[in-house]
Amino acid sequence: MKQPLAYIHPAAKIHPSVVIDPFVTIEANVEIGEGTRIGSNVTIMEGARIGKNCNIFPGAVISGIPQDLKFRGEETLAIIGDNTTIRECVTVNRGTASKGKTVVGSNCLIMAYCHVAHDCVVGDNVIMSNATQLAGEVVVDNFAIIGGGTLVHQFCHIGPHVMVQGGALINKDIPPYVKAAREPISYVGINSVGLRRRGFTSEVIRDIQEVYRYLYLSGLNVSDAIARIEAELPATNERDEIIMFVRNAKRGIIRGYV
Repeated sequence: MKQPLAYIHPAAKIHPSVVIDPFVTIEANVEIGEGTRIGSNVTIMEGARIGKNCNIFPGAVISGIPQDLKFRGEETLAIIGDNTTIRECVTVNRGTASKGKTVVGSNCLIMAYCHVAHDCVVGDNVIMSNATQLAGEVVVDNFAIIGGGTLVHQFCHIGPHVMVQGGALINKDIPPYVKAAREPISYVGINSVGLRRRGFTSEVIRDIQEVYRYLYLSGLNVSDAIARIEAELPATNERDEIIMFVRNAKRGIIRGYV
């Protein structure tokens, strides 16, 4: 583990199995789990908590100070789950007093030049394609896939099992199970291919499609559509998850494509 051409603060807690390449900098108050590899020229700053079997490629910066003028040097964290790959030149900033931590989950692939800003929460099994940029306090739920070059406005919420086209400008919340594309970003159907790959049955997929038929194709406004969904469609976990997401969407949900 000890690499003579790397700087490792003696207070850092690093499992003996961790591989550290030359020219890495690891500061104090850092923890790195077993089986992880840190590529050359990676900088891991105070507050990083990196899980097991991660692979961090050259040039990445983990737990950098937030790019937020409200930050006053408070002690915060940047947490990376197990089995996550962080590709070249990715930046993951640590949290602020707002939430205290930035989180990237387990089994994620964060491709080159992505940015995860302060206080973001990225779930498990998420793919962020090259140069995707998350502003502060964005939430990305499990199994979401975000196309390359996407820009996400602060406080936005991207639901689980969502597929977003590359180059998107996201300034509204994207509800679960859908595909989002066009300009401005819009609902263009459900992510049926992704759902099938993850074991959703044809019956469940049809139920999800029916919910979105009310939301986007009925001509109703959102509140009326939700009322109709609750009155006319049988309760399922997926139906209730969509309803809860829409009701809690602080920025409102993306529109339907016209």
